[in-house]
Amino acid sequence: MNVYRSARFAAAVVVLSAVPLAAVQSGGQMPPMPKPGPEHEMLKLDEGTWDAIVEFIPGPGAPPMTSKGVEVNTIGCSGLCLISDFKGEAMGAPFQGHGVLTWDAAKKKYIGSWTDSMSMGLALTESSYDPAAKKWTGSMEGPDMTGKVMKMRSVLEYTGTGTRVMTSFGRGPDGKEMQMLKISYKKR
Repeated sequence: MNVYRSARFAAAVVVLSAVPLAAVQSGGQMPPMPKPGPEHEMLKLDEGTWDAIVEFIPGPGAPPMTSKGVEVNTIGCSGLCLISDFKGEAMGAPFQGHGVLTWDAAKKKYIGSWTDSMSMGLALTESSYDPAAKKWTGSMEGPDMTGKVMKMRSVLEYTGTGTRVMTSFGRGPDGKEMQMLKISYKKR
């Protein structure tokens, strides 16, 4: 077990052992284990294997750079999260990305994390789902290829049975928001 995994395991043990101790100290019962609720059902919309066409826009007025990829999404943590793995190509190089998305009952929002082979760390996401519009809207903040913190806004729309389109926007060289990425997905 590597040092990072050892530290994470130790932190989980401390947190889990504190729950019964707090319950015993207060004279109460151990709280029930979390169970998936209606908010977790939304995560199932993205479950499965998706073929992707990626359009990266390098700058204002520049033509998009197009590539293909595959995203595999599984429901994990006993139904409490969506785990995403993306493999493809970006700017002529192999690309891999990994994310986790879950419902945060305290924030009343979906929160997640994302890291990939083109960034220097972990990005955090926050989003909402509108079932009437069949649309996710959210934000992501994390390091870019140089390590500089980048903020993006994203919209994911379900455009038909087994299809969806994700569009991301960020700050262009002039400081104004511009479309930076568009991924069109088709479920296998």
